[in-house]
Amino acid sequence: MTISAQMVKDLREKTGAGMMDCKAALTETSGDIEAAIDWLRTKGLAKAAKKAGRVAAEGLIGVASGETAAVVVEVNSETDFVARNGAFQDLVLNTAKAALGTDGSLEATAAAPYPGGETSVEETIKAAVATIGENMTLRRVGRIAVGEGVVATYVHSAVAPNLGKIGVLVGLESTGDRDRLLQFGRQVAMHIAATNPLAVRVEEVDPAVVARERAVYAEQARESGKPEAIIEKMVDGRIRKFYEEVVLLAQTFVVDPDNTVEKAVAALSKELGAPVAITQFVAFRVGEGIEREESDFAAEVAAAAGTK
Repeated sequence: MTISAQMVKDLREKTGAGMMDCKAALTETSGDIEAAIDWLRTKGLAKAAKKAGRVAAEGLIGVASGETAAVVVEVNSETDFVARNGAFQDLVLNTAKAALGTDGSLEATAAAPYPGGETSVEETIKAAVATIGENMTLRRVGRIAVGEGVVATYVHSAVAPNLGKIGVLVGLESTGDRDRLLQFGRQVAMHIAATNPLAVRVEEVDPAVVARERAVYAEQARESGKPEAIIEKMVDGRIRKFYEEVVLLAQTFVVDPDNTVEKAVAALSKELGAPVAITQFVAFRVGEGIEREESDFAAEVAAAAGTK
């Protein structure tokens, strides 16, 4: 039986066991999730279930760079207090370094040897959970590699070098001067952190997102009572404006408001005497998309005091 990533994810959420352990349990039990839970319990691997059930929406973003590749990782903790801990910061930085030697997938990073240790990244994080007593998870990993050029990085709200609350990677393909490319790439990464674009180019925007925007604009235009032919033109105009807001190359460049990012790239190409192309970007924000539990102050105090 094929063990899917979703099955592994579901078992991990139920037990708090590591990804590789969950995959092994499902393989041993032919995909039977209840049997897999029992298998993990017998191996003593589901003991962190209670901690793993708690929401880890704080944490840090870490980046690591090589000659033509870079990675960004998000490691979550339950509280910002732990995120400010030196040991946790080392954990995130070393996780990023381990990820640099992988294909950039979550599974490969979790299974990678932890730098300077004798266990995997996943096992090291699991041990840290047991030591600190707070849920921590390797949530996601992003990787960019270029054939020729650079991958620039930027960390916003940095608490230490290559560690912060927002991490951005930008791939630049070019044979031009490496230092100048890195300088420009960092500016673009800073721009991305500030503007949060959806894609590099118009054609890369998710069609479902465009369809949803078009439907909203059309409904708004119909309320004006104008003919359908006029409405269509109004919607097309709104979509063009939408692209200017969410497409990186079409956005006004934050560090040079007189130009778009696309014009800034063209100017750099002319300066270097070599074509420059932004291939892709990855931007992580701590806790992005995680549903946080609502709790009142009294409950938080009780929890901190160990009475809950």
